[in-house]
Amino acid sequence: MVESLQTLQEKSGAVFEANLAVPVCFGNEAEAVRAAREGVVVCDRSHWGRLQITDADRLTFLHNQSTNDFNRLKPGEGCDTIFVTSTARTLDLATAYVLEDEVLVIVSPNRREKLVTWLDRYIFFGDKVKLADITAQTAMFSLIGPGSDRVLEQLGADVLVNQPYASHQLFNLAGQEVRVAVGSGLALPGYTLVMGREGAAALWQALTEVGTVPMGDRTWEQLRIEQGRPAPDHELTEDYNAVEASLWEAISLNKGCYIGQETIARLDTYKGVKQQIWGIRLSRPVEVGATITLDEEKIGILTSLTETEQGPFGLGYVRTKAGGKGLKVKIGDSEGELVEVPFLQRDRLTD
Repeated sequence: MVESLQTLQEKSGAVFEANLAVPVCFGNEAEAVRAAREGVVVCDRSHWGRLQITDADRLTFLHNQSTNDFNRLKPGEGCDTIFVTSTARTLDLATAYVLEDEVLVIVSPNRREKLVTWLDRYIFFGDKVKLADITAQTAMFSLIGPGSDRVLEQLGADVLVNQPYASHQLFNLAGQEVRVAVGSGLALPGYTLVMGREGAAALWQALTEVGTVPMGDRTWEQLRIEQGRPAPDHELTEDYNAVEASLWEAISLNKGCYIGQETIARLDTYKGVKQQIWGIRLSRPVEVGATITLDEEKIGILTSLTETEQGPFGLGYVRTKAGGKGLKVKIGDSEGELVEVPFLQRDRLTD
């Protein structure tokens, strides 16, 4: 009999905290960061939300309620998309997988309940749309790193290797039905695996037996910041719009009307992006929320901070007219320099 998922994780050194249902760390942070870049790690992301949208109008509904083009997608395909307000202020960056008779939408942990309520408001009488929160019944892992392909090959799911982002398929892995999708959730190569809660322990055991290094949520957060993935309550808030977040891969400019479309189209047409996210290398730690200055003038705000092998590293919004890559700034008593981050796309800002 396979032990419980938590028991297996604890045997690998997992540390849990009361407010988080997945391991915070495994006491191997430096090893996990190195493995994510050079080998392969497995990260338990079961606390992320999983929403199931069914019935005949499911694709039309998501098409109208978020920024990407769902009408072009077929079963087995997927995309990133952004839920925004009517003024294009960001609610969450999500990933959607289109199945034969449903769409599975992955949302941030701290946005699940809010998005369920928000989306439900837009299901009107006569709409053939059903929305269900299946987070509690399912689990989700990420394989992260260049060694992820090898793991899929060992488990017999290598048909997905070299397939487009968000391509997905159902496999039997470790005796469990597992939906495997291309993409790790970060800018590093990898895969997302979703399964029934009852099969999570068996799959975790199988993944660790083929040499994946377990990685906790704390290390995920470090990599998120280093790579520039914006997160709710940090970079994704109603203070900023989707264009300022530079998430162009999740935005369709040609699909027609949807919530927030007019604002996004106007910003793109007139190049009206007043601020955007940058990575910031810092000389010393500072508080999140600190003001970014240039020649004693406020030009932005620090939204996230982490410690790395090279020292403190942050994300922040900086005024577009102030400058870009290589700009030297001050944040409190720390010196900073703006750097590119791999998760974000700036192509349209320089067209």
